[in-house]
Amino acid sequence: MRRSLILIIFSFSLIMTTALSRQSSADTQTADSIRTEFLHAWNAYRQYAWGHDALDPLTRHPRDWYGASLCMTPVDAFDTMVLMGLTREAAEAKQLIVDSLSFDRDMEVQGFEVTIRLVGGLLSAYQLDGDRRFLALATDLARRLLPLYSSPTGMPYRFVNLRTGAVRDSINNPAEIGTSLLEFGLLSRLTGDSAYAQRAKRAVTELFRRRSSIGLVGTTIDVTTGQWVDRSSHIGGMIDSYYEYLLKAAILLKDEECRHMWEQSNAAIERYVADTSTGSLWYGVVDMESGNRLRTVFGSLEAFFPAVLCLGGDTARAAQLESSCLRMWNVYGIEPEEFDYTRMTALSPQYYLRPEIIESAYYLFRFTGDERYRDMGRIFFDGIRRYCRTGAGYAMLKSVITKEQGDRMESFFFAETLKYLYLLFADPQTLPFDQVVFNTEAHPFRRTP
Repeated sequence: MRRSLILIIFSFSLIMTTALSRQSSADTQTADSIRTEFLHAWNAYRQYAWGHDALDPLTRHPRDWYGASLCMTPVDAFDTMVLMGLTREAAEAKQLIVDSLSFDRDMEVQGFEVTIRLVGGLLSAYQLDGDRRFLALATDLARRLLPLYSSPTGMPYRFVNLRTGAVRDSINNPAEIGTSLLEFGLLSRLTGDSAYAQRAKRAVTELFRRRSSIGLVGTTIDVTTGQWVDRSSHIGGMIDSYYEYLLKAAILLKDEECRHMWEQSNAAIERYVADTSTGSLWYGVVDMESGNRLRTVFGSLEAFFPAVLCLGGDTARAAQLESSCLRMWNVYGIEPEEFDYTRMTALSPQYYLRPEIIESAYYLFRFTGDERYRDMGRIFFDGIRRYCRTGAGYAMLKSVITKEQGDRMESFFFAETLKYLYLLFADPQTLPFDQVVFNTEAHPFRRTP
């Protein structure tokens, strides 16, 4: 295993050198265009929604998730601005964050979303910028999230009041249960307080312990009883980042238990969830106990999996799946939220400006150096710009079939979609890929000792 890891690292270094030498003027021009579009969206946010969580781009109205702002967009966008070299914009966002962001609020929040966006964004900002006020904010928020883990099983509830610690909603899912390993693990390393890592690790261990006899998890589980509620299994929303974090925690935190859990889970996924019945590789929905196929549905969220397969060393399978993702994108010129891969038609036609298919192209390019993944990136960028651009930022699509726009521009558009697009075409030394692990919101965490 150790010898194989050395060979992988050596091969990766050669690929990085090759990729760097291939940086062309066309790639630089594309990166500049993506930066321009970031500024188009950011300036719209700054004009119409400054200090709020998000901008609704069609009505040009500000929107806050919980009635008062938690600076979702500035926190999510900060590290992207730093990587793009947008010094003035980053400085303004930082000033807004340190001056106005407070978590001492009588406000109920969803643990998963504020962990990946805010704790993750603040930790990344601290590592990139060095200002300990970012770390202090991340620590304060994480401390207020700890009551989530007070269930009898140690798996978290979904919602918590930031001031009172009151929790609710015991019906949770693997993604929300497992997606704090990186944020809380890194926070424990940076602060020396092991409480955060311990809570996150126990939750994942308890979830893994409740997998089925064939090694799969279901979609929802009651964290008070430990009993499964929805036994359908897949790699999509409500499960996706659980698998992602098992492998990434093994890499970032050097956690061999997490590596073992990833390897066991991936073996079950490949045996039961993968579907090649159409002649292409897809991942559908199965029963967690029997492995019997329930639905032939794939979608924009499932498109994260090629990136994870790359991290796990299976670039061949990752390339197959990304080719399927590209076919899904090309049916309508942009990907739908849910897609029946046997009929090649949209089931849920929305496009929420999601990044996962771009993320996977970025990983595949970094691991293989194959220029076709930059070609894919241009296809994705052109489609988003053609159908989603508005006079005030970018809008999601209500339908990829009709291309009717909807009044939403989520903060992950800044944190993930535009960041992965930019990094795909920017000089690889903008962010040395082998020195960071991205959380599921694309916030890069430095691999600290």
